[in-house]
Amino acid sequence: MGLEMYSVRGEMTKDLMATTTAVAKMGYKVLEYYSPYYNWSLDQVKAVRKLMDDLGVQCLSTHNGAANLAPAGIQKAIEYNQILGSKTIICASPGRVTTLADYEALAGRFTEASATLKAVGMRAGYHNHQYEFRMMEGKRPIDILSAGTPADFTMQFDVGTCVEVGQDPVAYIKANPGRIRSAHLKDWGKTDGYHVLFGEGDVPWKAVFAAAESVGGIEYYIMEQEGSRFSEFETAERCIATFKKMQA
Repeated sequence: MGLEMYSVRGEMTKDLMATTTAVAKMGYKVLEYYSPYYNWSLDQVKAVRKLMDDLGVQCLSTHNGAANLAPAGIQKAIEYNQILGSKTIICASPGRVTTLADYEALAGRFTEASATLKAVGMRAGYHNHQYEFRMMEGKRPIDILSAGTPADFTMQFDVGTCVEVGQDPVAYIKANPGRIRSAHLKDWGKTDGYHVLFGEGDVPWKAVFAAAESVGGIEYYIMEQEGSRFSEFETAERCIATFKKMQA
């Protein structure tokens, strides 16, 4: 179980190292740093890795803008991710994509990035949003991306966004066997949207876990919160406590 560090973004801006330490002490074993990591100094990246090693936690993937997977940016992303110990560079912000042709072109760029990363023992991936599950020109963009990228390209599944637009998360996992290597456990509810705590919304978590672990190829889960009625740290603590109860 990991935490998308965007969930504690306010605390991160105050003190990166203290926030990393606090999250590890909550019991999270994987920390997924998001786009600001790319602007850290090399010394900062090395210091974060040393701290993670001291705390006994890992960074298995990072969230990135599309530019970090483009030819001009990917070498720096590789260097930083290798220092952090991350094996997967995930695009979580694709830039302007408004047509199926845009998504087909995006899949092509991801395929090129995958080849570059495969050569150094790493993977590329994509973190979906609501709009990839909405029909466009008779097709879902998410299906264009999965069909247009190689099998070793990770389709990181943000579950709540799928549920918000009325799609079936279990069906999606089963349609992409072995591709759902990580999943963001973001919940969603009709009344409070993404501000519900994990386990309080409409996502059928037990069925999602069963599909992810039987056919999805899940390697680790990542908790993500947009915010809640509690502080960032208390939200993260409550979410991991609920996850542990579900897994008991």
